[in-house]
This record gives sequence, C-alpha cells and structure tokens, in this order.
Amino acid sequence: MSTLPVEALSTGAVRSAAAGTGGRTAAPLAPRARLLPALAAVYRAQLSRARVARIPLLFVATFQSVGIMVLMRGVVDGGAEARAVVAGSSVLVVAFVALNLLAQYFGQLRASGGLDHYATLPVPPAAVVLGAAGAYASFTVPGTIVTAVTGSLLFQLPLTHLWVLAAVVPLAGAALSGLGAALGLLAPRQELATLLGQLGMSAALLLGVLPADRLPGPIGWARDLLPSTYGVEALARTFDTSPDWTAVALDLSVCAAVGVASLAAATWAYRRAAVR
Repeated sequence: MSTLPVEALSTGAVRSAAAGTGGRTAAPLAPRARLLPALAAVYRAQLSRARVARIPLLFVATFQSVGIMVLMRGVVDGGAEARAVVAGSSVLVVAFVALNLLAQYFGQLRASGGLDHYATLPVPPAAVVLGAAGAYASFTVPGTIVTAVTGSLLFQLPLTHLWVLAAVVPLAGAALSGLGAALGLLAPRQELATLLGQLGMSAALLLGVLPADRLPGPIGWARDLLPSTYGVEALARTFDTSPDWTAVALDLSVCAAVGVASLAAATWAYRRAAVR
C-alpha cells in the first residue's frame, strides 16, 4: 500500500503526490468566511433554533422577575430601594437567559460533540460565540420590557426614561452572554456547566435585586464584580426625577468594557474547547 503525503500550503492549497503517478495539484480550499457575514449566519440559525425551544423559558424568566417584585412590594415602599428592585428584576431576565441558558447550551454542545460541527465550518470562532450570544440576548428584550413596565407601575416609578433599556439590554446581555458562554465551554462536565449557570443567575438575583446599601461590605465588593451590576445601576438612575446622565453613561461604558472582555474570554474558551 502506498502512502500519500499531504502538505498544507500557506496559500490554502493542498498538494498530494501518489507513488508512481506524477504530482497532482488539487483545487484550492474555499476561503475562510468573513466575520460579519458568518456572524449574521450563525445569529439567524441560533435565533431560529431558539425561537421554539426558549420561548417557554423566557416566559418563566419574566414571571419569576415579576413575582420577585410583587414579593418585594410588601417590604419596599419606594425611593432608592424601589428603583433598585425594579432595575435588578428587569436585568434578571437577561441573566436568566443570557447567562444561565447559554452556559447550559455550550456545556451541552461540548458534551455532545456539537463543537466538532462548528469546528469544521469555515467561520471564525468569534462569529460562533457572538452569534449565539446575540441570539440568546435578543430573546430577553420582550421580557425585560414587560418586567420594567410592570415594576414601574407597581412601585409608581416614572416610565419616561425606559428608553434606556435599548442600551442596557444589549450591553448587559453581551457581558452576561460572554460569561455564560465561557462557563459552559470551560466546565469539564455538562452538569458542572449547568451548576455554574444556576449559580451565576442566583448571584445576579441576590446582588442585583437587593438594594446595595443593605448588603454587607464583602458582598458589596462581589456585587461590583458582577457584570450585570452596572446595567442595573444605569437603569435604576433613570427612575430619578432628574437623572444623572453622566453617571448613567459611565455605568453603561463600564458594562460595555466588561462585555468586550467577557466575549473575548468566551472566544478564547471556544478555541480551547474546539481543539480538544
């Protein structure tokens, strides 16, 4: 039996030589897809897949956040505490879907060998991570709006500046999606990825919904490390009669920076998991 040496050239062409037959040059491999078209394709595919599977879970996330606000209504009358409860409950919808469910999805994808499918596609790793993260974050928009409006009416907060959700949802969603994807890809077992996603969502619940001045010092420091905190703070500030827009912009900027860092970490985790 003869051996066929294969040499991959930097140009992307593959040359094979068969013993006794002369050299033969195969056609060049297809060029690697560009980031934006690949990102759009992965986003559409993930959005179509999640449309049926994730809508019931989105309803659960919204119902859970509204239920928390109803419970807190019995102990919180208004003021800064009410603003914190409504803002934290609204961003909790994002945490449930973008962090918890995405961690479970990538954990399942890694355990079932689904990453091998994406690894064979000529798409950049960043497109896979960003496409899945964007699709999951998109599903949080209706639930977040319903939660924010319901909470505002429940605690008699102004609805005037709820348009800031157009910035809070994608920025907090990016930060939490990146974290959820990284947890799912780095977890050695699927069950551990599910556990880490649940713990992350619980942290967003306890540290985001409860007023910051009610938390002990060390727990308050942990709150500052949570990516969703800055989205919660930005939304809570807009419930003031005269919001401090400089502080809102600063919170959103921090949230954006954390989002870029977490998505970069998720991309690195995807590369690491795909080659194993």
